[in-house]
Amino acid sequence: MKENTVRKIWADGGVAANGWLVIPSSISAEVMAHQGFDSLVVDLQHGAVDYQAAVTMLQAIGTTPVIPMARVPWNDPAAVMRILDAGAFGVICPMVNTEEQAEALVRACKYPPRGYRSVGPIRAKYAWGADYLDKADDQTLVIPQIETAQALDNLDRILDVPGIDAVYVGPFDLAMSLGIPARSAHDAPAILAAEKKVAETCERHGKIAGIHTLSAEAAFRAVEQGYRFVTLASDERLLAAKASAEVNAIRKAMASRRATG
Repeated sequence: MKENTVRKIWADGGVAANGWLVIPSSISAEVMAHQGFDSLVVDLQHGAVDYQAAVTMLQAIGTTPVIPMARVPWNDPAAVMRILDAGAFGVICPMVNTEEQAEALVRACKYPPRGYRSVGPIRAKYAWGADYLDKADDQTLVIPQIETAQALDNLDRILDVPGIDAVYVGPFDLAMSLGIPARSAHDAPAILAAEKKVAETCERHGKIAGIHTLSAEAAFRAVEQGYRFVTLASDERLLAAKASAEVNAIRKAMASRRATG
């Protein structure tokens, strides 16, 4: 089976730079996969991506060394198993608030005897190797999202669940759960304290802390806090930012020319 190089990066003490895909296109996924990310997450929760589009995106990513992952819409065993069968090397799951929910996620991701994942890796066995069934449990990643006050309170117990590899902070939902406007999610003192708590708790448990950020600068600040799985915005935000910058640059140049002409 193909090696999950994100696991190797973490084992070597490194940081994995992750990209986020919300545009339902195998071509844009392929473009993103050639930009140097360690992993890419196909977002089936908030993106415009349905299952069929996700399969083609996973195929496009799979033509490169980048590790393909997915965020499922919810902690639903059917959705979890299906995206793993499609070839995702890891699952990020929203709104995991208790150890029981974390345990349910692990069991959906793992084959018996650890879990109850059903046998049927229709695409995964072709994409990642004929020995997929023997090695999938050791290679795939199980990553619950920490994005509520309840999850923060239960973080130690969530991290104690065998099979949890990392947790992933969703700053916007976490902010709202703490009574903070989502627009303040990256600089409110309570959010910064919560993010620090997650990083420190993961370090204590020997688990990986992950977080969603909107820029390289914010991602680097997270790395300095101890985060070792950092998302650098999304395809949609990167496209919008670059397009806006180019349009504004030409308009500024044109205005300057008119003023001097």
